[in-house]
Amino acid sequence: MKKMIYWFLNPPVTGQSSIMLIRLMAGSVFFWEGILKFVYTNQGVGRFTKLGFPFPETTAHIIATGEIIGGLFLMLGLFTRIVSLYFIIQMIVAVLSTKISLYFGTSPLPAPPAPPKMGIWAVLHEIRSDYAQILTCCFLLVEGAGRRSLDFIISTSKKLYVIGDRHLSVSQ
Repeated sequence: MKKMIYWFLNPPVTGQSSIMLIRLMAGSVFFWEGILKFVYTNQGVGRFTKLGFPFPETTAHIIATGEIIGGLFLMLGLFTRIVSLYFIIQMIVAVLSTKISLYFGTSPLPAPPAPPKMGIWAVLHEIRSDYAQILTCCFLLVEGAGRRSLDFIISTSKKLYVIGDRHLSVSQ
């Protein structure tokens, strides 16, 4: 358990600066999707109600707030691994709760505007952005935020000295 916590809290930060572009893309999509859940009822409370989520208003607001804050964190490169894992789980739940019924043609949500309207091809077409977000977050989970990030600034503001078998951390 200690190793897992260490892994999450000490992401690699020496990755290329261009990782920032990936973070900006994923983070901004989550950020504006979170805002949309507050602004448009059909994207937030209405959608969660149709899908049968318990406490749809509370659930929609919690998810929306998480997307806004998490999106900002990804854009800034702060707690990148933790936020990425959160978004991977969230996107898997979103796909399972909205796309499985599309496969069977029983979705409570409006059908896609153009064929295919049900079946595997409809699901694959409809999950394309979810799939891209999941894989992007998987990349960030593994690679970390890169050099142009707050994770980098935080990790390089500490120096670690090893004296014998003792580790001493000194902040600059």
